[in-house]
Amino acid sequence: MMAAKSDMFGDQTRESLLFRKGCSDFGFNDSGIVSDERRSKFRCFRFFSDGIVSTWKALYDLAASLYEMGRSDRRKVYFAVKMGVALALCSFVIYLKEPLHDASKYAVWAILTVVVVFEYSIGATLVKGFNRAIGTLSAGGLALGIARLSVLAGRFEEEIIIVSIFLAGLCASYLKLYPAMKSYEYAFRVFLLTFCIVLVSGNNSRDFFSTAYYRFLLICVGACICLGVNIFILPIWSGEDLHKLVVKNFKSVANSLEGCVNGYLQCVEYERIPSKILTYQASDDPLYSGYRSVVQSTSQEDSLLDFAVWEPPHGPYRTFHHPWANYVKLSGAVRHCAFMVMAMHGCILSEIQAAPEKRQAFRHELQRVGNEGAKVLRLFAEKVDKMEKLSLGNILKDVQRAAEDLQMKIDKNSFLLVNSESWAAMKEKADAEEAQENYHESKDDETKVFQTLSQIWDTNTNNHHQNPHNGNDSHLWVSTESNLLRNREQWPSVSFIGGNMINEIESKVYESASSLSLATFASLLIEFVARLQNVVNAFEELSTKAGFKEPVTETQKRIDKAGFWTILSSCFSSRA
Repeated sequence: MMAAKSDMFGDQTRESLLFRKGCSDFGFNDSGIVSDERRSKFRCFRFFSDGIVSTWKALYDLAASLYEMGRSDRRKVYFAVKMGVALALCSFVIYLKEPLHDASKYAVWAILTVVVVFEYSIGATLVKGFNRAIGTLSAGGLALGIARLSVLAGRFEEEIIIVSIFLAGLCASYLKLYPAMKSYEYAFRVFLLTFCIVLVSGNNSRDFFSTAYYRFLLICVGACICLGVNIFILPIWSGEDLHKLVVKNFKSVANSLEGCVNGYLQCVEYERIPSKILTYQASDDPLYSGYRSVVQSTSQEDSLLDFAVWEPPHGPYRTFHHPWANYVKLSGAVRHCAFMVMAMHGCILSEIQAAPEKRQAFRHELQRVGNEGAKVLRLFAEKVDKMEKLSLGNILKDVQRAAEDLQMKIDKNSFLLVNSESWAAMKEKADAEEAQENYHESKDDETKVFQTLSQIWDTNTNNHHQNPHNGNDSHLWVSTESNLLRNREQWPSVSFIGGNMINEIESKVYESASSLSLATFASLLIEFVARLQNVVNAFEELSTKAGFKEPVTETQKRIDKAGFWTILSSCFSSRA
């Protein structure tokens, strides 16, 4: 009995020990399975926690960027608020069942019109509304005529509707591809949509006229709400944006010009040229982004121009036919100058650079041209912004004089832009050749004189004595000429020169190329000054057509800045 109890106690103890050790009867370890389960649960928990944290961070970054966008340009916030107001007003009008009791089933067209037609600027809204009106009216009228024809056709009604829809889709889709019809592309889309809906829906309800009538009516309601809200509540004008864009282009080119000249004179070098600059993509480099924004603004200017011509007179633009196209023309003249700035930036990015001491030789002149050019561009920006005409006199006088001084400096120190040793050697060789040619010409003259005298005197004896001497002279002349020609034909060949000589030649070639880099930069800067005359011509044309005000004189500025008592005392003093 005691033995059985001891055996039972021993078995329980062994099982408990095995359980504590994590071993089974078969000798396998269960602790690994438990730890794997815990690890998998921990991984799942960490995966979900990391996902929640990353999602929250992404939402926070999105909210921060949206807030920054609204803070930098509050007109975007105004546009969103105006869209909500327009949709709310459209829904309110639809819920008024008395005037539009039968039109509730067509209410979606009013809301759809608000969503589609309501644009950021007033000009864009007017363009969209005009296209939608043209498409709706033309499609509605044509659809009603075909519907009447299909009803008269009897049993061929559906065939006529299908064929007419096919022809309408074919013609409209082909016509909108014509370049002159590009601005009316949205009108063609509305035409197809209205034409198909009126025919198909009217055929089902057998009421073509009511479908076309209520669709047109609700589209007019939505368009009127869009225009009213967009014009009378914090309006956003495309013409004003175009005006500001031209001013911005002037300032951007001025900043890039100063940056290029200062960077070149300070021998700024990129350790590694950014790949975005090499592939002409947007970059954070202010010098690069300045002229790039001007070059890339062509499409933005064209779209703003298309919208601005539709806008009514407003603010300082008080004429119905304001010359918006001249703003684009002026910006094109600035862009023509920006190409030179781009080329000058290319000199900074070039692999071959001029020596710093050579740049310093033209430092004053280059710096002066860059500063005067940037000053002129900023003055143009100020005049365009204030809509003022240019003052009397030549606005380009200082910058042109600076460019002339740079040209004279280059002409005076042209030896710095070439290989002076090769130039001196070539000059000495040319002088020697010229002296030798003069010597041979004099010998020819003497020979001709002797031959003429021998013919007159007809002295065969003297000719017999002079023949050996003349023969030696002719032989000497021929040998000298042959040597000269032989020297001209013997050009140096690199294949016969040793390695050290090759390195010396390569270094001299590189030195010459680096000097030409400085000449290229200076010539581009002079060309930039030459292109400023196009900007002056475009600005004068714009100021005349747009009716810019006369420039304010210095006396008028002092009077405006002076106080009341100063003006009053000056009046009394002038009378006395």
